[in-house]
Amino acid sequence: MPDWIAAVILGLVEGLTEFIPVSSTGHLLLTKKLLGLPSGFWDTFSVMIQLGAILAVVVVYFQKLWTVLITLHSDPKSRWFATSVLLSVLPSMAIAFVAHDFIKTVLFESVVLICVMLILGGIVLLVVDRWAPEPKEHDAMQLSWQRSLGIGFCQCLAMVPGVSRSGATIVGGVLLGIDRRAAAEFSFFMAIPTMVGAFALDFWSNRDVLTGENLEIIAIGFVVSFLSGLIVVKTMLDFINRYGLAPYGWWRIGVGLIGLGVVFLG
Repeated sequence: MPDWIAAVILGLVEGLTEFIPVSSTGHLLLTKKLLGLPSGFWDTFSVMIQLGAILAVVVVYFQKLWTVLITLHSDPKSRWFATSVLLSVLPSMAIAFVAHDFIKTVLFESVVLICVMLILGGIVLLVVDRWAPEPKEHDAMQLSWQRSLGIGFCQCLAMVPGVSRSGATIVGGVLLGIDRRAAAEFSFFMAIPTMVGAFALDFWSNRDVLTGENLEIIAIGFVVSFLSGLIVVKTMLDFINRYGLAPYGWWRIGVGLIGLGVVFLG
């Protein structure tokens, strides 16, 4: 298979799954296994195209984010929002800094672990969707610092591939008393510094393999990831409001079971 076709496929998988609670990392790793892509460059590729999906969030929420930026010096609400987002990403950034190599070289190589986490995460989504506590906060831009930090600790669970960063943060937010729409929206905002940090770390660690040809492949994945991510960001909040988290739970369980079937019966 030509590299550019693989880049398009992985870009679609990244953009379509980054912001929904199904584990984009798990789906990317399983897709790479199915396509027979080797580790090394393609692992770096998968991290770097996440920046395309993050750009989709920036585009959709540009007006809100720009307003916060230009009013940081004068508006306490803007400062509170910026502080809450930064607070929420500190736990995962600390763990990533310490355990980056272990996560990439050990956990990311286990297909069985990914599938099991997909299934367990799906069950959690089904349970939370049915028995979630009554929400007490409804504005993603004005969460209490305790809830912001709590969501940040939940995000640390996503260091295990198959858990899902958005899944961990949305479920954590709902369990902490935030309504589903606000929890999903805050997960979008958290993704910006989290993924930019992951991109920077991976870019620096693998700068020697980023040749001209490789950069062209990354650019293809980046654009596809951005365009497909744009669609998801624009539609996901309404979908969650209407259908809840259960469809994502069933999807995760189905993919996880298929993956285990391929591993043990294929």
